[in-house]
Amino acid sequence: MARKDVFGSVMGPATSVADSGDVSGYAVRGASRSIMQSFEELSKSSVVDLDPALVDTSFVSDRLDEDDDAFQELLAAIRERGQDSPILVRPHPDSSGRFQTVFGHRRVRVARQLGRPVRAVVKKMGDEDHVIAQGQENAARANLSFIERTLFADRILKRGHSPDTVKSALALDDTTFSKMRSVTNNIPEQVIVAVGAAKSIGRDRWWQLAKLMEHPGTAPRAAEFVTSADFAETGSDARFANLFDFLSAPVKQPRATSKSQEKAWVPQDKSVRAKITDTGKVFTLALKSKDASPFGAFIADKLDELFEAFRASETVKKTGD
Repeated sequence: MARKDVFGSVMGPATSVADSGDVSGYAVRGASRSIMQSFEELSKSSVVDLDPALVDTSFVSDRLDEDDDAFQELLAAIRERGQDSPILVRPHPDSSGRFQTVFGHRRVRVARQLGRPVRAVVKKMGDEDHVIAQGQENAARANLSFIERTLFADRILKRGHSPDTVKSALALDDTTFSKMRSVTNNIPEQVIVAVGAAKSIGRDRWWQLAKLMEHPGTAPRAAEFVTSADFAETGSDARFANLFDFLSAPVKQPRATSKSQEKAWVPQDKSVRAKITDTGKVFTLALKSKDASPFGAFIADKLDELFEAFRASETVKKTGD
Protein backbone atom coordinates (compact mmCIF):
# COMPACT_ATOMS: atom_id res chain seq x y z
CA MET A 1 0.00 0.00 0.00
CA ALA A 2 1.39 3.43 -0.95
CA ARG A 3 2.46 5.76 1.80
CA LYS A 4 0.61 9.04 2.29
CA ASP A 5 0.64 12.08 4.58
CA VAL A 6 -1.77 10.55 7.06
CA PHE A 7 -1.50 13.36 9.65
CA GLY A 8 -1.44 16.27 7.26
CA SER A 9 -4.56 17.76 8.82
CA VAL A 10 -2.71 18.07 12.12
CA MET A 11 0.00 20.22 10.55
CA GLY A 12 -2.40 22.56 8.79
CA PRO A 13 -4.35 25.59 10.07
CA ALA A 14 -7.36 25.30 12.37
CA THR A 15 -10.63 24.39 10.67
CA SER A 16 -14.17 24.40 11.93
CA VAL A 17 -16.23 21.25 12.26
CA ALA A 18 -18.34 22.33 9.34
CA ASP A 19 -15.33 22.97 7.08
CA SER A 20 -13.12 20.04 8.04
CA GLY A 21 -13.01 16.85 6.05
CA ASP A 22 -13.08 14.87 9.29
CA VAL A 23 -14.56 16.12 12.56
CA SER A 24 -11.68 14.46 14.36
CA GLY A 25 -9.18 16.91 12.82
CA TYR A 26 -7.65 19.54 15.09
CA ALA A 27 -5.21 22.42 15.04
CA VAL A 28 -1.79 22.36 16.65
CA ARG A 29 -2.10 24.71 19.61
CA GLY A 30 0.79 25.20 22.00
CA ALA A 31 2.42 21.92 20.98
CA SER A 32 6.19 21.67 21.28
CA ARG A 33 8.62 20.93 18.45
CA SER A 34 8.79 17.32 19.66
CA ILE A 35 5.09 16.94 18.94
CA MET A 36 5.59 18.18 15.40
CA GLN A 37 8.46 15.77 14.86
CA SER A 38 6.39 12.88 16.26
CA PHE A 39 3.62 13.48 13.75
CA GLU A 40 6.10 13.95 10.95
CA GLU A 41 7.44 10.46 11.68
CA LEU A 42 3.94 9.00 11.63
CA SER A 43 3.14 10.75 8.34
CA LYS A 44 5.71 8.43 6.72
CA SER A 45 3.93 5.31 7.95
CA SER A 46 1.51 3.12 6.02
CA VAL A 47 -2.20 3.05 6.70
CA VAL A 48 -3.92 -0.30 7.19
CA ASP A 49 -7.53 -1.33 7.72
CA LEU A 50 -8.20 -3.07 11.04
CA ASP A 51 -11.22 -4.87 12.41
CA PRO A 52 -12.36 -2.55 15.26
CA ALA A 53 -13.25 -5.64 17.29
CA LEU A 54 -9.51 -6.28 17.56
CA VAL A 55 -8.71 -2.77 18.80
CA ASP A 56 -8.73 -2.16 22.56
CA THR A 57 -8.66 1.15 24.41
CA SER A 58 -5.49 2.72 25.78
CA PHE A 59 -4.29 1.45 29.15
CA VAL A 60 -4.73 5.00 30.53
CA SER A 61 -7.91 7.02 29.96
CA ASP A 62 -7.80 10.69 28.98
CA ARG A 63 -11.50 11.59 29.02
CA LEU A 64 -14.06 12.00 31.79
CA ASP A 65 -17.22 12.77 29.81
CA GLU A 66 -18.14 11.74 26.31
CA ASP A 67 -19.56 14.64 24.27
CA ASP A 68 -22.44 12.88 22.55
CA ASP A 69 -23.14 15.77 20.16
CA ALA A 70 -19.53 15.79 18.97
CA PHE A 71 -19.58 12.01 18.61
CA GLN A 72 -22.77 12.13 16.54
CA GLU A 73 -21.20 14.79 14.28
CA LEU A 74 -18.13 12.58 13.83
CA LEU A 75 -20.34 9.58 13.13
CA ALA A 76 -22.29 11.50 10.46
CA ALA A 77 -19.11 12.85 8.86
CA ILE A 78 -17.44 9.44 8.60
CA ARG A 79 -20.66 7.80 7.39
CA GLU A 80 -20.87 10.38 4.59
CA ARG A 81 -17.23 10.97 3.63
CA GLY A 82 -15.29 8.13 5.20
CA GLN A 83 -12.53 8.28 7.78
CA ASP A 84 -10.05 10.90 6.58
CA SER A 85 -7.69 10.80 9.57
CA PRO A 86 -6.26 7.42 10.64
CA ILE A 87 -5.89 6.50 14.27
CA LEU A 88 -2.64 5.41 15.93
CA VAL A 89 -2.41 1.95 17.50
CA ARG A 90 0.34 -0.33 18.75
CA PRO A 91 0.42 -4.14 18.85
CA HIS A 92 -1.19 -5.09 22.14
CA PRO A 93 1.58 -5.77 24.67
CA ASP A 94 -0.35 -8.59 26.36
CA SER A 95 -2.67 -10.07 23.70
CA SER A 96 -1.26 -11.50 20.50
CA GLY A 97 -3.17 -10.51 17.38
CA ARG A 98 -4.85 -7.52 19.06
CA PHE A 99 -4.07 -3.81 19.07
CA GLN A 100 -4.17 -1.03 21.65
CA THR A 101 -5.34 2.48 20.79
CA VAL A 102 -2.85 5.27 21.36
CA PHE A 103 -5.24 7.93 20.09
CA GLY A 104 -8.41 7.92 18.03
CA HIS A 105 -10.79 6.17 20.46
CA ARG A 106 -13.90 7.84 19.08
CA ARG A 107 -13.05 6.85 15.53
CA VAL A 108 -12.80 3.24 16.71
CA ARG A 109 -16.27 3.56 18.28
CA VAL A 110 -17.64 5.00 15.03
CA ALA A 111 -16.14 2.14 13.01
CA ARG A 112 -17.74 -0.40 15.35
CA GLN A 113 -21.11 1.32 15.11
CA LEU A 114 -20.96 1.58 11.31
CA GLY A 115 -19.63 -1.97 10.91
CA ARG A 116 -16.60 -0.76 8.99
CA PRO A 117 -12.84 -1.32 9.32
CA VAL A 118 -10.95 1.43 11.10
CA ARG A 119 -8.06 3.02 9.23
CA ALA A 120 -4.95 3.01 11.38
CA VAL A 121 -1.22 3.48 11.59
CA VAL A 122 0.36 0.61 13.53
CA LYS A 123 3.52 1.54 15.40
CA LYS A 124 5.39 -0.68 17.83
CA MET A 125 6.16 1.29 21.01
CA GLY A 126 6.66 0.83 24.74
CA ASP A 127 4.43 2.21 27.47
CA GLU A 128 6.40 5.43 27.85
CA ASP A 129 6.30 6.24 24.14
CA HIS A 130 2.61 5.30 24.18
CA VAL A 131 1.66 7.81 26.89
CA ILE A 132 3.86 10.52 25.39
CA ALA A 133 2.25 10.10 21.97
CA GLN A 134 -1.23 9.98 23.50
CA GLY A 135 -0.49 13.03 25.65
CA GLN A 136 1.06 15.02 22.82
CA GLU A 137 -1.99 14.37 20.67
CA ASN A 138 -4.11 15.61 23.58
CA ALA A 139 -1.94 18.74 23.87
CA ALA A 140 -2.69 19.53 20.22
CA ARG A 141 -6.43 19.26 20.82
CA ALA A 142 -8.58 22.04 22.24
CA ASN A 143 -11.44 19.92 23.57
CA LEU A 144 -9.84 18.32 26.63
CA SER A 145 -10.44 20.26 29.83
CA PHE A 146 -7.84 21.07 32.47
CA ILE A 147 -9.13 18.42 34.85
CA GLU A 148 -9.13 15.72 32.14
CA ARG A 149 -5.50 16.52 31.39
CA THR A 150 -4.75 16.60 35.13
CA LEU A 151 -6.32 13.21 35.77
CA PHE A 152 -4.53 11.80 32.72
CA ALA A 153 -1.22 13.08 34.15
CA ASP A 154 -1.99 11.55 37.55
CA ARG A 155 -2.78 8.18 36.01
CA ILE A 156 0.49 8.23 34.08
CA LEU A 157 2.40 8.92 37.30
CA LYS A 158 0.58 6.11 39.10
CA ARG A 159 1.73 3.79 36.32
CA GLY A 160 5.28 4.47 37.44
CA HIS A 161 6.29 7.04 34.83
CA SER A 162 8.40 10.03 35.80
CA PRO A 163 7.28 13.68 36.12
CA ASP A 164 9.52 14.48 33.13
CA THR A 165 7.55 11.98 31.04
CA VAL A 166 4.27 13.61 32.08
CA LYS A 167 5.53 17.12 31.34
CA SER A 168 6.83 15.97 27.95
CA ALA A 169 3.57 14.17 27.14
CA LEU A 170 1.36 17.17 27.94
CA ALA A 171 3.79 20.02 27.16
CA LEU A 172 3.51 21.32 30.74
CA ASP A 173 5.49 24.06 32.46
CA ASP A 174 6.55 23.58 36.07
CA THR A 175 3.83 25.86 37.48
CA THR A 176 0.99 24.06 35.74
CA PHE A 177 2.41 20.65 36.65
CA SER A 178 2.71 21.72 40.30
CA LYS A 179 -0.91 22.87 40.43
CA MET A 180 -2.04 19.67 38.75
CA ARG A 181 -0.27 17.68 41.47
CA SER A 182 -1.93 19.80 44.16
CA VAL A 183 -5.33 19.06 42.63
CA THR A 184 -4.92 15.29 42.45
CA ASN A 185 -3.12 15.09 45.81
CA ASN A 186 -5.96 16.84 47.64
CA ILE A 187 -9.10 15.94 45.69
CA PRO A 188 -9.98 12.21 45.64
CA GLU A 189 -10.35 10.75 42.15
CA GLN A 190 -13.94 9.67 42.85
CA VAL A 191 -14.83 13.30 43.58
CA ILE A 192 -13.16 14.47 40.35
CA VAL A 193 -14.97 11.79 38.32
CA ALA A 194 -18.29 12.74 39.94
CA VAL A 195 -17.77 16.38 38.94
CA GLY A 196 -16.81 15.42 35.39
CA ALA A 197 -14.91 17.23 32.62
CA ALA A 198 -16.04 20.75 33.69
CA LYS A 199 -14.99 22.18 30.33
CA SER A 200 -15.16 25.85 31.36
CA ILE A 201 -13.37 25.40 34.72
CA GLY A 202 -9.68 26.23 34.44
CA ARG A 203 -6.49 25.59 36.35
CA ASP A 204 -6.84 28.25 39.04
CA ARG A 205 -10.39 27.33 40.04
CA TRP A 206 -9.45 23.66 40.45
CA TRP A 207 -6.39 24.71 42.44
CA GLN A 208 -8.60 26.82 44.74
CA LEU A 209 -10.86 23.80 45.27
CA ALA A 210 -7.79 21.73 46.11
CA LYS A 211 -6.82 24.30 48.76
CA LEU A 212 -10.30 24.02 50.30
CA MET A 213 -9.89 20.26 50.39
CA GLU A 214 -6.76 20.60 52.55
CA HIS A 215 -8.88 21.39 55.61
CA PRO A 216 -9.40 18.41 57.95
CA GLY A 217 -12.70 16.60 57.46
CA THR A 218 -13.38 18.20 54.06
CA ALA A 219 -12.69 15.10 51.93
CA PRO A 220 -15.44 12.93 53.50
CA ARG A 221 -17.87 15.87 53.32
CA ALA A 222 -17.10 16.28 49.61
CA ALA A 223 -17.39 12.54 48.96
CA GLU A 224 -20.82 12.48 50.60
CA PHE A 225 -21.98 15.63 48.78
CA VAL A 226 -21.15 14.34 45.28
CA THR A 227 -23.13 11.13 45.79
CA SER A 228 -26.45 12.95 46.30
CA ALA A 229 -29.14 12.61 43.64
CA ASP A 230 -29.50 16.39 43.30
CA PHE A 231 -25.78 16.77 42.57
CA ALA A 232 -25.85 14.33 39.65
CA GLU A 233 -28.81 16.05 37.95
CA THR A 234 -26.85 19.18 36.97
CA GLY A 235 -24.24 19.72 34.27
CA SER A 236 -20.52 19.25 34.93
CA ASP A 237 -19.69 22.95 35.26
CA ALA A 238 -22.63 23.43 37.64
CA ARG A 239 -21.52 20.40 39.67
CA PHE A 240 -18.12 22.01 40.18
CA ALA A 241 -19.72 25.32 41.24
CA ASN A 242 -22.09 23.56 43.65
CA LEU A 243 -19.27 21.59 45.25
CA PHE A 244 -17.08 24.69 45.54
CA ASP A 245 -19.89 26.71 47.17
CA PHE A 246 -20.70 23.84 49.55
CA LEU A 247 -17.10 23.52 50.74
CA SER A 248 -16.66 27.32 50.95
CA ALA A 249 -19.64 27.77 53.27
CA PRO A 250 -18.94 27.82 57.02
CA VAL A 251 -19.53 24.48 58.69
CA LYS A 252 -22.35 24.69 61.21
CA GLN A 253 -21.20 23.28 64.49
CA PRO A 254 -23.86 21.33 66.39
CA ARG A 255 -24.97 22.97 69.60
CA ALA A 256 -23.63 21.40 72.72
CA THR A 257 -26.42 19.76 74.65
CA SER A 258 -26.19 19.15 78.36
CA LYS A 259 -26.98 15.66 79.51
CA SER A 260 -30.33 15.55 81.28
CA GLN A 261 -30.67 13.73 84.57
CA GLU A 262 -33.79 11.77 85.40
CA LYS A 263 -35.02 10.60 88.78
CA ALA A 264 -38.15 8.89 90.03
CA TRP A 265 -39.96 9.25 93.36
CA VAL A 266 -42.71 7.07 94.78
CA PRO A 267 -44.22 7.26 98.33
CA GLN A 268 -44.56 4.09 100.39
CA ASP A 269 -48.25 3.73 99.60
CA LYS A 270 -47.52 4.19 95.86
CA SER A 271 -50.49 6.51 95.54
CA VAL A 272 -48.55 8.82 93.20
CA ARG A 273 -45.50 8.57 90.97
CA ALA A 274 -43.17 11.44 90.24
CA LYS A 275 -40.73 11.69 87.31
CA ILE A 276 -38.10 14.38 87.74
CA THR A 277 -36.06 15.61 84.72
CA ASP A 278 -33.22 18.11 85.13
CA THR A 279 -31.35 19.43 82.06
CA GLY A 280 -29.49 22.13 83.98
CA LYS A 281 -31.75 24.85 82.60
CA VAL A 282 -35.12 23.12 82.75
CA PHE A 283 -36.44 21.23 85.79
CA THR A 284 -39.60 19.19 85.20
CA LEU A 285 -41.72 17.40 87.77
CA ALA A 286 -44.34 15.09 86.26
CA LEU A 287 -46.92 13.41 88.51
CA LYS A 288 -49.01 10.36 87.69
CA SER A 289 -51.60 8.09 89.41
CA LYS A 290 -54.85 8.90 91.23
CA ASP A 291 -53.41 11.46 93.68
CA ALA A 292 -51.35 13.24 91.05
CA SER A 293 -53.79 16.11 90.56
CA PRO A 294 -54.48 16.99 94.24
CA PHE A 295 -50.79 16.54 95.16
CA GLY A 296 -49.75 18.77 92.26
CA ALA A 297 -52.26 21.42 93.33
CA PHE A 298 -50.92 21.23 96.87
CA ILE A 299 -47.35 21.82 95.65
CA ALA A 300 -48.48 24.71 93.45
CA ASP A 301 -50.17 26.40 96.39
CA LYS A 302 -46.97 26.05 98.41
CA LEU A 303 -44.62 27.44 95.71
CA ASP A 304 -44.18 30.85 97.35
CA GLU A 305 -43.44 29.25 100.72
CA LEU A 306 -41.12 26.67 99.15
CA PHE A 307 -39.25 29.33 97.17
CA GLU A 308 -38.66 31.43 100.29
CA ALA A 309 -37.39 28.33 102.08
CA PHE A 310 -35.05 27.69 99.11
CA ARG A 311 -33.69 31.24 99.27
CA ALA A 312 -33.09 30.96 103.01
CA SER A 313 -31.29 27.66 102.48
CA GLU A 314 -29.04 29.19 99.78
CA THR A 315 -28.20 32.09 102.10
CA VAL A 316 -27.17 29.71 104.83
CA LYS A 317 -24.91 27.83 102.39
CA LYS A 318 -23.16 31.03 101.29
CA THR A 319 -22.57 32.35 104.84
CA GLY A 320 -21.60 28.93 106.14
CA ASP A 321 -23.85 29.33 109.22
